[in-house]
Amino acid sequence: MVNAWSLLWEEMNGTMDETYPIKDNYDLLADDPYPVVGSVEYYKRPDLAQNIELSDNDDRASHHFNLNNEVQQEKESMAHYFKYHEEEILKDIEEYVSGTYRGHYTGDTHEYRNVQTLDLMAARSLASAFCQSNILKYGSRYGSKNGKEKKDLMKVIHYAMLLLHFDEHYGKPSITSGNIDHTMP
Repeated sequence: MVNAWSLLWEEMNGTMDETYPIKDNYDLLADDPYPVVGSVEYYKRPDLAQNIELSDNDDRASHHFNLNNEVQQEKESMAHYFKYHEEEILKDIEEYVSGTYRGHYTGDTHEYRNVQTLDLMAARSLASAFCQSNILKYGSRYGSKNGKEKKDLMKVIHYAMLLLHFDEHYGKPSITSGNIDHTMP
């Protein structure tokens, strides 16, 4: 077995060049005694591959590996790796969040119906603190005010999502035009 200590021993005793000669024309395919099974080197070695067509292997297996030769998980199988009702919860969150944009705290007149209070806070650089405060508010209210009300947790999650946005975890927020819709009746 070759390891750092054996190499050091050979170097200190002056036998490194004899024991491990430097090869000028090193052929990786021919000289590697232990190629990785399934690698290109493995299938190019006639003594190992035993007439296996490399193109056939690529067709059968290449879509299962990424560039680091790690097995890829298909999105379908990952979507079913939920254990605690996460898939249902994510659907509920999506419905809740979508509903907040049709709801309250928007402008009264038609051209300002899409402008929310949070848009005004973002314009004054107050949105992050507002979101963080509401996470604390609704998180501490859960189980106290109206019992364990699901809506309080939905608000915590929504404000956490907004905080991720305003604290630029997904890139710098675009400058909003206020979403004023002049075409609304």
